[in-house]
Amino acid sequence: MADEVIVDALPYIDHGYDDVGVRESALAMVEEECRRYRPTKNYLDHLPLPASSPFETPLMINEFERIQNRLPMETLSMKRYELPPPPSGKLSEVSAWQESIENSMAQLEHQWVRSLNLELMLDYGTEAWKSYLEVFTAMQAKAQIQLQQLKKDMQDVNWQRKQAQTQAGEKLRNLEAHWVLLVSKNYEIETECVELEKVVQAAREQLEKLAPPADNAPTPPLVEQTNGHAAEEESNGNEAMEEDETETQVQAEAEADENSQSNDGSGNNNEEEKEEEEEKTSNDSS
Repeated sequence: MADEVIVDALPYIDHGYDDVGVRESALAMVEEECRRYRPTKNYLDHLPLPASSPFETPLMINEFERIQNRLPMETLSMKRYELPPPPSGKLSEVSAWQESIENSMAQLEHQWVRSLNLELMLDYGTEAWKSYLEVFTAMQAKAQIQLQQLKKDMQDVNWQRKQAQTQAGEKLRNLEAHWVLLVSKNYEIETECVELEKVVQAAREQLEKLAPPADNAPTPPLVEQTNGHAAEEESNGNEAMEEDETETQVQAEAEADENSQSNDGSGNNNEEEKEEEEEKTSNDSS
């Protein structure tokens, strides 16, 4: 993905971060990135405004309006801690004296509450402070347990990261060694191929020197190139000629057999005639 950041650093197996020039190179890359990054007046314009209205109280709304209008903050009123008499122009008015009396009664009540709180603190302040310290100690112990657990989790994560990076480093070293071996083999093969090409070229040059010149070389007989139909017709004609020759040979052999049989028959007849003549001559003599 375009926004995905791939971290390819392996700090447990990579070395050389403290070498001379590494820090300067990293700072130069950061400066180059800052130089190419040009922030706008408000780089959050593309984001919607947060919905803060459900959390705003009337006091907060008034305060936001005051800040937006750039008005000064009202000072803390200390009027309720004072006991001013009625103004000189209202000394004869009952309402002015009534307001002053109500203010003095409020101040008296406030002082009485303060004295009551001091008495309560003298009676129960020590125990309340001890209870607060106990709660605070328990909270501190719980926070310490959470801190120890977080440290343990961080240590486990770092150990898993170290183990994974160590395994990845071993695999990378094996792959690098295998790559170097393959590259060296490819180089050796390319070198052998170059040497073989040189040997083949030298052999070709030697053959060209030993071969007769092209003028005295016999010209090969021209072979008429025919298509498949012509070759098939020629083969069919050769087969027909062979069949005719076979038939003529069979006929000649048959005639020779007949002649030999006829010759044998005529010879037998002549012998029978000679025997008959000899018998006749013997009978005549007797």
